[in-house]
Formats: sequence, C-alpha cells, structure tokens
Amino acid sequence: MEIVSNNTAARMADRFRGFLPVVVDVETGGFDAEHDALLEIAAIPLVMDTDGFLQLQPVVSTHVEPFPGANLDPRSLEITGIDPDNPLRGALPERLALDHIFHAVREAVRRAGCQRAILVGHNAAFDLGFLNQAVRRCGHKRNPFHPFSCFDTVSFGGLAYGQTVLSKAVLAAGQPFDSREAHSAVYDAERTAELFCGVVNRWRQLELIEVAYKSLGQA
Repeated sequence: MEIVSNNTAARMADRFRGFLPVVVDVETGGFDAEHDALLEIAAIPLVMDTDGFLQLQPVVSTHVEPFPGANLDPRSLEITGIDPDNPLRGALPERLALDHIFHAVREAVRRAGCQRAILVGHNAAFDLGFLNQAVRRCGHKRNPFHPFSCFDTVSFGGLAYGQTVLSKAVLAAGQPFDSREAHSAVYDAERTAELFCGVVNRWRQLELIEVAYKSLGQA
C-alpha cells in the first residue's frame, strides 16, 4: 500500500506549537548544577521533511572551561573520561560556549519558522538544569530554549520500547550503541536524537497510514 503524503501537517512550526526540538547532552563534573562544573555541551537541531518526518541536523558542540570555584567530582570525571586540564580540549569559557551553541540554535529556530527551541534530552531535567544554571551565571540574555518545558526520551523510550536506560532503549529500537563511546556529549546527543526521531516518526507513519485508509474508504 502506498503511503500518501499529507503536507498540511509537515511544517515544524506547526508540529510542536511553534517550538523547535533541539537535542542537548551535557557532560559535567557532578550532579549539582549550581556547584559542579559544566564540561561539554552538544546540541542537535531537528528538521522536518515534506512528509512530516524528523531528521537530524549536524551537531554543534564545544568543551567548556570549569567556571571559577566549580566543583569537580573525581567519580564523575572517571565516568566521562574528561581531563579538565588537558589543553587539547580546546575548551571555551562558559559565556563563549553558550554563545557558540545558542547562535546555531537560534539560526535553526529561524530557518524552521519557529518561535523558540525546546530541549530534548535523556533525563532532560538534568541537561536543562545545567544549561539554565550556566545562563544565570553568565547573565546571558539570549537563551533560545524554553526555561522549563522539555521532551524527555526516558519517557519516550519507556513508552515505545519498555526501556528507560539510553543504551537499552537505543538497542531496543534496533540501533547500535557503543558503550565505549558513551558519556561523550556528542555521542550521547546523537543517540538521543535518533531515539526521539524514531519514536516521533513511528507516530507520523501511523498518521499517514490512517490517512491512506481513509482515502481508500472514500474511493
């Protein structure tokens, strides 16, 4: 059966009430957004094709210098493998790191005809909390993200695949997951984006099938 296109619902600006989903992953020096260092940020804006299916745009990312007085929990650094003192990281101060990420996100929001970005993350409150705290520290006035609303792929993975751990949800979705690459902001953001798009696109496929059946019934 041929799936017919329904382009009236294929604008990103219409799909999420004017919000552009942007997948974000952060790597940090602990779990306390106020006191622990933000060390990496990766963001992946999403686009929508003419049939309403989501696709990934290229990732934008940066390493981040710990803010003055930031806590660095050795246990967190052991998990991420990040050496904050390594000069090869090419880390940016928080303000410049936010500028780098936010500029790309604002451009993606503009191209999509949306009004604002909405963060997509795995345990999204964690990523949004660190992002918001960095914004407050820097006094940043041009944060493109909604300050508290987000999409959490923990819920999406649990709903669609019965799995809430990122690696297990990705594997259940039929996608590869390399645990050796995990806990890199870029890698985790890419896997989270694929998981989110996969669930949303399955829903879109069902919508198009319904449209096709209705059109057959009217023929």
